[in-house]
Amino acid sequence: MATSYRLQRNITLAVVYLLLIAGLLVIMVPFAWMISTSLKTTQQALVFPPVWIPNPVMWENFVKAFTVRPFDVFYRNSLIVAALNILGQVVSCSLVAYGFARLRFPGRDWIFLLVLSTTMIPFHVLIIPRFVMYKMFGWLDTLLPLIVPNFFAGAFFVFLLRQYFMTIPLELDDAAKIDGCGYFGIFWRIILPLSKPALGAVMAFEFINAWEDFLGPLIYISSEKNYTVALGLAAFRNDFFIEWNLYMAASAAAMAVPLFVFFLAQKYFIHGVALMGSGGLKQ
Repeated sequence: MATSYRLQRNITLAVVYLLLIAGLLVIMVPFAWMISTSLKTTQQALVFPPVWIPNPVMWENFVKAFTVRPFDVFYRNSLIVAALNILGQVVSCSLVAYGFARLRFPGRDWIFLLVLSTTMIPFHVLIIPRFVMYKMFGWLDTLLPLIVPNFFAGAFFVFLLRQYFMTIPLELDDAAKIDGCGYFGIFWRIILPLSKPALGAVMAFEFINAWEDFLGPLIYISSEKNYTVALGLAAFRNDFFIEWNLYMAASAAAMAVPLFVFFLAQKYFIHGVALMGSGGLKQ
C-alpha cells in the first residue's frame, strides 16, 4: 500500500515537473532567440534555420540601435511617466482605500461597490471621450494624459489596499485616538508603515503597467520628443523592419528595466498575487 502510494506520488511529481519544464521552454526560447538575434549580423539574423550562437558577436548592435533613434529621450519619458504614475496611484489610492476601510459614513459600502464597478468599463469605451477632453485642455502631444489620470485612484488598487487595511486591527486606531491622533495621523503613523507590502505591490504593478503601456502613448502623443519606450520601439520597427538584429537589441535594452524591477520587487509581486487570490485577507 505504501509502495503504491509512493509510486503514484512520484509519477505525479514527474508529470508536474515535466509540465513546468515545458512551460519554461515556451517562455525562454523566444527570450533566448531575442538575445541571440540582438548579437548577430543582419545576414545571420535572417538565416533559416536560425543560428543560435552568433559568430561574430556584434555588441555594436546595441550602440547603433540607440543612436539611430533617441532612446535616451524615450527612456527619460518612460521613467518620468512611471515615477509620477506610481506617486499618483500610491497617494490617491491609499487615501481612498483608508476612507473605505476605516471611516464610517452613510452609503460607504454602496459607494465602494460603485467604485469597483468602474473596473468593468473597457478602456476602449473611454478613448474618444478622453481624447476630446484632453484636446479641450490642450494636453495632446504631452505626457499629461499619461500621468494626470493616475492621481485619481484606480479602482483595482483601491480594492487591493482597502482589503489589506481591513486586516490591521482597529484597536491600533483606538489607541492612537487616545494618544491624540486624528484620522490623518492614524493614516500616516500607523496604517502606511504597516502596509509596506501592499504599497510595494501597488508600486511594482504600476511601474510595469506604465512602462509597457503602448495604446495610451499611441493615441495621445505624436512628437518623437515625447515618445515613450514602447512607442519608440514601434517607430524603430517601422524604420528598420528588416534589420531584426537592431530591433532585437533595442527590445532587449527596453526589457532590461522591467526585468530589473521585477527581480528587485519579486516579493511584492508575489504578495500582490497572494492578496488577489485571498481577497486581501491574511490566512
